[in-house]
Amino acid sequence: MTRIREAKLSDEGDAESLVEIVDSYARGPGGQNAPLTDEARAVLAKGVREHPSMFALLAFDGSRAVGAAVCYVGFSTFVGKPLINIHDLAVLPSHQGRGVGGDLLEAVAERARGIGACRVTLEVHESNGGARRLYERHGFGPSDSAQRFLVKPL
Repeated sequence: MTRIREAKLSDEGDAESLVEIVDSYARGPGGQNAPLTDEARAVLAKGVREHPSMFALLAFDGSRAVGAAVCYVGFSTFVGKPLINIHDLAVLPSHQGRGVGGDLLEAVAERARGIGACRVTLEVHESNGGARRLYERHGFGPSDSAQRFLVKPL
C-alpha cells in the first residue's frame, strides 16, 4: 500500500528523493526527454521549499519514495476561491501501473478540499496517453473553454 505525505524539503532525504523522481520524469517522453540540468537539480528542492505557494507530496513504497506531486496554490478570480495546480506528477518507472499516480491525485484532491479550493488543474502533453488516461479515470477532463498553454522563455 502506498503511503503519501507532504515532503519535508529541509530534510536531505526528502529533497534528494524529490530531485530523483522529477529527474526520472524529465528524462522520459512525458517530460523533456532529457535529464534535469545540474543547475535545476541543485535548486529544485530549495526552490519548492521556499516558494510561498508551493508544496510537494511524496508517495512511499515502504521507506522508498517512488512518486511525487509538485503543486502550487493559486486563486480563481472568476470563482473567488483557491485552486491547486499540479505542476508535476511523477512516478518512478519501477512503480508505474501500481496505482501510485492515482493515490497522489487523490491526496492532492483531499488537500484541495481541505482549503476550500474550487478545482485542481494540471497540464498534460497530448502525446502522453498513459497520463491522460490516468487523469481521466480520476475525473480530470478538458475545461469548458478551449485554452492554449503559451510559454515565453526568459
